[in-house]
Amino acid sequence: MRLDDQRQSDNVEDRRGQSGRHLPGARSLGLGAILIALAASYFLGVDPGAVLNLLEGGGAATQAVDPGPAPRIPANDEKAIFVSRVLASTEDTWAGIFAQAGRSYTPPKLVLFTDAYPTACGLGQAAAGPFYCPADGKVYIDLRFYQLMRDRFHAAGDFAQAYVVAHEVGHHIQKLLGITDQMQALRGRVPQAEYNALSVRLELQADCLAGVWARRADQNDHLLEPGDIEQAQRAAAAIGDDTLQKQAQGYAVPDSFTHGSAEQRVRWLQRGLDSGDLRRCDTFKAQTL
Repeated sequence: MRLDDQRQSDNVEDRRGQSGRHLPGARSLGLGAILIALAASYFLGVDPGAVLNLLEGGGAATQAVDPGPAPRIPANDEKAIFVSRVLASTEDTWAGIFAQAGRSYTPPKLVLFTDAYPTACGLGQAAAGPFYCPADGKVYIDLRFYQLMRDRFHAAGDFAQAYVVAHEVGHHIQKLLGITDQMQALRGRVPQAEYNALSVRLELQADCLAGVWARRADQNDHLLEPGDIEQAQRAAAAIGDDTLQKQAQGYAVPDSFTHGSAEQRVRWLQRGLDSGDLRRCDTFKAQTL
């Protein structure tokens, strides 16, 4: 990706080194957050329903904690600067898309943390990977996750890393559009298998929205380079429910999927990349995924 001449976002909070386990009001969720697409289930044996619960803000709430101003990202911190530039690109891209629809865009904050940090959705833990908390409108990420992507998922590359951020920003878009609240309203009102199926559509839509960002950003700033799309496709395939379940237990259970199969994730990411059109990402109306 060509990001060297892109601005950095003003919406990054560098909370690394501020361990949430020692902050007042921090209460562990027990099962933790999500690892993009059930990677937590693979490594930690986390129940998929609990993973989705944190994604949608259903985890244990924490008391309000004022950690004070966040320090600036060090000038030599390449990984943090990269994430900041990706976030800035999503801000510019989605602001333009929302403006075309006659709406204003409120960007999410992105919090860099290590080990654990309190959120409005519970205690975010590094072992559970990046996640979006709709209750406070923030994306949380421990940058060591990118090493996990490379070493465990064999999904290296800067565009694969950008896809992680763009997917979580996609969940923020869903929150702004009211989709997340509609999903939350169904919790406990429909059978679990049906809710799992809706969750798959929610996650695939976030993948598609990540693709929309990439297509629009490339059109505006020529960010993509040869091989970038393949990087994101490998990352999407590596975190498909079927891939993770087969790695963890040797077989897949489709009724338990909450994020989509590898094939579905790649397909909907590509749909966003091909179209650059938010309207093409309506997974909830799609007859086939």
